[in-house]
Amino acid sequence: MSLVLVTRQGCHLCDDALSLLRSLGHEPQLADVDSDDRLHDLYDWRVPVVLLDDRVIAEGRITRDQLLKTVGREAGQA
Repeated sequence: MSLVLVTRQGCHLCDDALSLLRSLGHEPQLADVDSDDRLHDLYDWRVPVVLLDDRVIAEGRITRDQLLKTVGREAGQA
């Protein structure tokens, strides 16, 4: 399973999404939308964006419920 969080510097929604993912036991790969032209073209105004195996599963104001439904908890998480 490949889990990527497309983010940018100074984005509080991105920080919130990362915290939610970590609270569920996931440590996503971080991809800066402003340092990759392809990501910028695809997701500039949509960040944060969570990609699971290269498929968008959540974006913008991401909730814990969205993440539970799409990526769940890692084994051993309460």
